[in-house]
Amino acid sequence: MSRNEFQWAADISQPIFLPEYLERVKKQPTIAENSHQRVWRMINGKGERGAHNNAYPFFTDQIFGIDHYIQRMVEEYFIPAAHGFEVKKRILLLVGPVSGGKSSLVTLIKRGLEDFSRTESGALWGIADCPMHEEPLHLLPKDLRVSLTEGLGVFAAGDLCPWCQWQVEHTYYRNINEVPLTRIVLSESHRLGIGTYAPSDPKSQDIADLTGSADFQGLGQYGSESDPRAFRFDGELNIANRGVVEFQEMLKLDEKFLYQLLSLSQEGNFKTSRYQLISADEVIIGHSNEHEFRTFVQNPRNHALLSRMFVQPIPYNLRTEDEMRIYSKLLTPYVPPAVHVPQRALEMAATVAVLSRIHEEPKPGRDRLGKFLLYQDIHRASEAHDMMQDAIGLGEGLSGLDPRYVINRMAALLTHPHIECLDPLSVLLSLKDGVTLNPFAERSLKAEVVEWIQIAKALYDQRVERDVLEAFADDVTDALERLYQNYVDNVVRLLENPTEKPRDMSGNRADERLLRAVEERMGITETQAPSFREEIFTRLCLACEKGQTLNYLDHPGLRQALLQKLFDDMKDEVKITTKSPIPDRATLERIEQAATRLVQTQRYCPRCAAQAIHHVGGLLNR
Repeated sequence: MSRNEFQWAADISQPIFLPEYLERVKKQPTIAENSHQRVWRMINGKGERGAHNNAYPFFTDQIFGIDHYIQRMVEEYFIPAAHGFEVKKRILLLVGPVSGGKSSLVTLIKRGLEDFSRTESGALWGIADCPMHEEPLHLLPKDLRVSLTEGLGVFAAGDLCPWCQWQVEHTYYRNINEVPLTRIVLSESHRLGIGTYAPSDPKSQDIADLTGSADFQGLGQYGSESDPRAFRFDGELNIANRGVVEFQEMLKLDEKFLYQLLSLSQEGNFKTSRYQLISADEVIIGHSNEHEFRTFVQNPRNHALLSRMFVQPIPYNLRTEDEMRIYSKLLTPYVPPAVHVPQRALEMAATVAVLSRIHEEPKPGRDRLGKFLLYQDIHRASEAHDMMQDAIGLGEGLSGLDPRYVINRMAALLTHPHIECLDPLSVLLSLKDGVTLNPFAERSLKAEVVEWIQIAKALYDQRVERDVLEAFADDVTDALERLYQNYVDNVVRLLENPTEKPRDMSGNRADERLLRAVEERMGITETQAPSFREEIFTRLCLACEKGQTLNYLDHPGLRQALLQKLFDDMKDEVKITTKSPIPDRATLERIEQAATRLVQTQRYCPRCAAQAIHHVGGLLNR
């Protein structure tokens, strides 16, 4: 333990008493805040915007692809609850497919609260030795509590637990200023302020797991279950007081458990046998899969329960970039240092996963590939967001290949003997075999996964071909600039001499074939070509009048067409270079230079760069 850690531990172990605590609350009211306020302040403490401008980096720097749902959860549940609205009386229920991030979200909150409670900003105090680490303000008599806390800017709701009541009565003889208070550090492992309940067999579920049970050793000593000293206040609802309690597979709980939770969330208390209602302040978070939730909703008896829940969908993400970040986060710590994992390999795995989650619709542009490409297009983010919201309302993102399956298939490849680089095509084959060779997989899924793999393979061919063609170009930027200038010069020559076939200074006429070769790649017909050329010419004249230079980057469509023309012109050269059975020195140097450029992009290693060039050579020579 370092000196600072030792000093911190010593500081929080020193007890204080109620008068000093009231002074501390006066200076720092946040130490007496409720659990919802504490969770919100913890989340907000990390900032409202983070990398990629994602909202609430507390979550979005760790969980990827569901930013919209996280933002909704924070802004429609935690913030109103922290402000005291009725939302704080709702159970937060996360619903989504397996491996969608529900447990990870709750774990982040639990670990975050543990760390937050160690800081001065997140400090909280409780009654010493109380099994529920109770808020010290509960010591104040109810008839004086309002007047004493008004000036502090806090509100203390709730009553002392049975154990504290007995101690105040019989140990301190109602002298509340003698009751010691201690700093509380929330910890799931020490069962302080953070609880977790996982349902077992319905026949063996015991409500005592939530509310505590009789201490048989204490019964022999004190003789009665109604004596707090003969009762163990160690249920999950007891120990989670002042913090968070998580319910895994919540909708599998017995009905009597759910009604205990409703009483706690709605009234701030729960019932334990032989005792009065026990006050507790905790955020209740449950999670469940979609199938269990739909079954729960269809039962009319559950409507009252459902109305007291804040249901937050947590679907799979539908963007490959976010899916790749998930894989990278889960794989990187375990990949052997000598093994290279190309971005293209992660991208292909993510492509298949996202394709499997998209639902086709009988509308133009709503086919699987069309929707997939729209979701990935950052320039059409608003349109993609609207379509995504409509589709998710129909169940999109709630089914498909889950990240765990994809990780399992890539892990099997990464642990293969002698592997040096994860081949994207091997990843696609592994994903397909994992389904098609599984005797328990549905026949429809086996057919669909072949279709998804074919789409992903076609996209891979396009993208790796572009990478290789760029690598064979000496300088794509300079080549694009030269082609652009050539195109513009021909437009100017043609429009400055509209009544005759113009020639340049060397006697060359305007190259109509070049103009059309570029324009056709933009989808411009021959009848539309004059209007488009007029537009380019007008832009040039306006830029010239302002002393500016028109750049091909100013027209995204033209840039893409020029790039496609450049690559098409290079294909024959690359085809000849890669096809040669016995390449000469110049050809080998050209291939080596292209491989070096691929490696310099940091997306390829020497091995996968050579594979990419060989693969593209095969594509061009088919």
